[in-house]
Amino acid sequence: MEKDNLANSSDTSIEKEGVISQSLTKDGISNQSLANDHIGIENISVEPSNLYETVSALKKYGFNYLQCQGGYDEGPGKNLVSFYHFITIDDIEKIEEIKEVRLKVFLKRDSDLSIPSLYKIFKGSDWQERETYDMFGINFIDHPNPKRLLMPEDWRGWPLRKDYIQPDFYELQDAY
Repeated sequence: MEKDNLANSSDTSIEKEGVISQSLTKDGISNQSLANDHIGIENISVEPSNLYETVSALKKYGFNYLQCQGGYDEGPGKNLVSFYHFITIDDIEKIEEIKEVRLKVFLKRDSDLSIPSLYKIFKGSDWQERETYDMFGINFIDHPNPKRLLMPEDWRGWPLRKDYIQPDFYELQDAY
């Protein structure tokens, strides 16, 4: 009984390697398998320097669609995260054939917040990466148009960071 409680109380954030994580490791791509999400989709963490190589491999494995890219803040003083949801559809008529994988890149907020842009692999990442930059300040290296998307160009700060302090007012320039 005590042994079972010990096993249940251990950290479950790192799971045994999933199938996709094992394939990446076999191909020499460093990654860390994370716990599957609430619907059983495999989650993998990669270092920023391995992102482009990892996504290129995933595309070769058949993950041919970037469903979503975004970011989130784990909290003041904690990591910023860029996440990616990839899917593959063998036959559009067979919805049960959809395969999915999630990638996460954890960035220490007090270090370099730059990661490779996936624009050359998935053109659909364009506005998604711009939004992540605009809201969290994560820079996407080699992005073709690294400008703010939602906020004015002269906006200071990153509004969706949990340590963001909203200005008392924002003066609109050239409003008339």
